[in-house]
Order: sequence, then structure tokens, then C-alpha cells
Amino acid sequence: MALINGQAIAEKINWETAEKVRELKEKGISPKLAVVLVGNNPASLVYIRQKEKVALQTGVAFELHKFGEDASKKELIKRIKEIQKDQNVSGLIIQLPIPEKLYCPNVLNAIKPKVDVDFLSEPSLGKILMGTNEMEPPTPGSILTIIRELKMDLNGKDITIVGMGTLVGKPLSMLLEHMGASITTCNSKTKDIPGKCRRADIVISCVGKKDLIRGDMIKDGAVVIDAGFSYCDGKSCGDVNLAEVLEKASFVTPTPGGVGPVTVALLIANVVKNAQDR
Repeated sequence: MALINGQAIAEKINWETAEKVRELKEKGISPKLAVVLVGNNPASLVYIRQKEKVALQTGVAFELHKFGEDASKKELIKRIKEIQKDQNVSGLIIQLPIPEKLYCPNVLNAIKPKVDVDFLSEPSLGKILMGTNEMEPPTPGSILTIIRELKMDLNGKDITIVGMGTLVGKPLSMLLEHMGASITTCNSKTKDIPGKCRRADIVISCVGKKDLIRGDMIKDGAVVIDAGFSYCDGKSCGDVNLAEVLEKASFVTPTPGGVGPVTVALLIANVVKNAQDR
């Protein structure tokens, strides 16, 4: 039984990204990440600080554009379009969650595919569906990166994904299917989630609910990847009861220090790749 060191994986990616940034700057190209924040969600502020830190460490410029909770759809779309006029912006993200009235195709599709490093727009998600994407969305990509680090052949592997949100679960299921895995997906209405997890070679949880995945839901030797995140008593926690699951699984990602650092590293790597491709 072993913990997967996401921080070590992230550091390797960040080093490679910094090298690419140095090469780009020698050619007069300066990659930039623009982040749109609506409101003051505490978790969002933590995520943004992490992204800014890694961006600056690797030499990527960082811009934060703040909006109040009362921002209108029209105002937000107009500003997103204006931000993209900056030729140095090679990545633009809307930090989720945003107010429900703003979480709609019109807002998300205002992000041009060439800077959509979070894969939030319909054209970007369509590329994943068709298997024509040249990059991977950061969180699904971090899960795939961890699986690659474990040198697992996914052909014929049974994988259960708990949580089918647009940011992680849905695109991840499509990416894994393209790699030959057999996917079982679970949402809030799914019956017998524990049984579906027990049959899986790999269990991936991306819900944001503490202790959702318990030891008795995991078969011996399975790999468990925790992509959930929530705050519990002022501390970050994942979906997996780590102590219980470690007794059954061959590999488990911890929270913090698992999927999170790799996700941020891949986001910044996507920003730099977009700058390279221009």
C-alpha cells in the first residue's frame, strides 16, 4: 500500500514548463494566464493563489480579473472578450464555482478555444468527445498523468468514476474510454455505488464530500484516485477516508498533495503549450 506523491510529479512538470517558457521568451513570446473570478468563494481564492504561485515560478505572467456576485451575464461576456484581445494571453479560465445564473453556455463559450485551457467551452468539450483534443483538461489530465506514472495499461481495466461534473467526471470518462478502459459512472442518483466501486480496478472520486469513499468499498489491490475537494473544520480534505482505504488499495492519492498539485502544473503547462502553438 502506498501514497502517490502528487507534489513530486508536479515539480517535474513545472521544471519542464519553466524550460519551455525560457525558450519562448528568447523568441519574444511571453505566455500569460488570465483568471476571471466572480465573488469571493474561499476555496476559489485558495485555488487562484496556487495557480498564481506556479505561474510566476515557471515564468508565466498572471492576471486576475475580479467581478462581484451581482455581475451581469452581459458584463461578464463583454469583459471576457476584451481580455482575449491581449495577444500575450495564451490561457483564460473562469474560476468555478460562479453564480448559477452565470454558469451557462453563453458565458463559457465566450472563451475562445485557442485559450480555453480548462476546456469549459462547448467546442473544447466536443474535441474530447471526438478524441481530437491536443491537450488534456487539467484535472482529468492530472488523473491520467498519475495513472501513467504507475505504468498501468488501461486496456480492459474496470474503472468506476464517482461524480460526473462537467469539469472532471464527464470529460474524464470520455478520455478513459478512448484509452480502452471500461467505465462505470456514478452520480447522485446512482444505486449501489459501493458495489460498483468494489468491482473496479481503479476508483476515481471527484465529488467534494468528506469520507464518501470508505475502505469497505475498495477491492484488494485497487488504485484509488481522490479528485474531490472540500473544507472541513478549516482544513482541506478529499472524498477518500485515507486510513481505511490504505488498508485495501495498492496506491492512493492523498489530499492535499495528490491530484491538486498535478492539476495546477498541467494548467500552466497548457498555457505554455498554447503560446508555443501560436
